[in-house]
Amino acid sequence: MKITRLCFLLSVILLLPALRLAAAEKGPQLGLQSWTCRNMNFDEVVAFATKHGIKYLQLISSHIDPNGTKEETLRKKAILDQKGLVVYTFGVAKTTLDKGENRKLFEFARLMGIKMIVVEPRDMKEWDNLEALVKEYDIKLAIHNHNLNTVYGDPATVKKVLAARDARIGVCLDVGWITAAGFDAAEVLRGYNGRVFDMHFKDKTTEVVDGKVVPVDTEIGKGKANYVGLFAEIKKSKWSGVLAIETDSKAFASDPNRLVAEAKAYFAQMTK
Repeated sequence: MKITRLCFLLSVILLLPALRLAAAEKGPQLGLQSWTCRNMNFDEVVAFATKHGIKYLQLISSHIDPNGTKEETLRKKAILDQKGLVVYTFGVAKTTLDKGENRKLFEFARLMGIKMIVVEPRDMKEWDNLEALVKEYDIKLAIHNHNLNTVYGDPATVKKVLAARDARIGVCLDVGWITAAGFDAAEVLRGYNGRVFDMHFKDKTTEVVDGKVVPVDTEIGKGKANYVGLFAEIKKSKWSGVLAIETDSKAFASDPNRLVAEAKAYFAQMTK
């Protein structure tokens, strides 16, 4: 009896680290959108993410090509696996009216073990073949937004797509761009009713350039994005996706170390 009880206690002690990790990963996770590192090659991105202790990556095509060979894709996947890095999604991915071309993207995702692809279809007619592929592969799609004058800049447009499509089609909420479009990120997250699968962790302010007010990137937490409200909503709704650090700024992208280090600290502050 004593031996059985001792074994039970030992098993609980051994399981505690795993249980703590599982509990920690129920909340939002910090990631990196590799557009931030667009001046780097694949190996440099891997080294950069490792240096900053960021596990979750959202890669762009210049870092891993969905139309590349199977051998090259698996070579890069092996490097990522060895470093403990997870490519949780890919994007923003190009899609077309050609289902055969879009199928290549889903085959690539399957090969990589990616469960979600970030997209921004220019033609609404593309959704018919994309939805069919979502159902066939059981891989989610997340709609990315840019400014108000783009296809999905207005959340009302996105909601119309979501209402008509499979529940595995959701949203990649770009916090910087939704702010630049004049919306409150916390309200938008709440309004999507659980269909936000991913977020781009970005902040923007405005500047006057040639007499026009234009959105420009700034350090995360120092712009106009309502991050206090957003993180409160994340906590309230128990949202547990990835906020991927991203910047559109050429200056930040030329050396993203400070931006990423400060974003990491800000994320830790907002989620403690």
